[in-house]
Amino acid sequence: MLTIRKANGGDVLDTWEIRKASVRVACAEYYPEASLSAWVAGLPTDKWARIVERDFYVAVDDGLVVGTGMLTVANGQVDAIFVRPSHMGRGVGRSMLASLEALARDHGLASMRLDATLNAAPFYRSCGWSGTSISTYRTSSGLELACVPMTKCVGSV
Repeated sequence: MLTIRKANGGDVLDTWEIRKASVRVACAEYYPEASLSAWVAGLPTDKWARIVERDFYVAVDDGLVVGTGMLTVANGQVDAIFVRPSHMGRGVGRSMLASLEALARDHGLASMRLDATLNAAPFYRSCGWSGTSISTYRTSSGLELACVPMTKCVGSV
């Protein structure tokens, strides 16, 4: 049974590995290999660990972390919805997104935003998110990737 829980320090490596594997599999047809390699290069940093512990949630199936998601409550920003490739297409991402939306509502947020990868934009649209224009997302390492800025109203304040 799939459960969503707050991430902790013990999830740092799992979240990093799921991110890398998910990017490699799901984004392969949408971004150049050089961009993918740069995006997933390296090892988790102390900054990554702090963010995981502060803002991440994980989806767990039979004791295995199979998905990640991040919500910055201060501004309603969603990031890092990644699913372990072996669990793609099983509703993990949809469950994570629904959990983050509920959390945002619980915190009194009226709307949320995210920058979708080109491959993920149709998924977010199917979950009620809006956005069609292509923009540029700049990673913390300076890599620039095409993205689709998206928003969703989740409640009223």
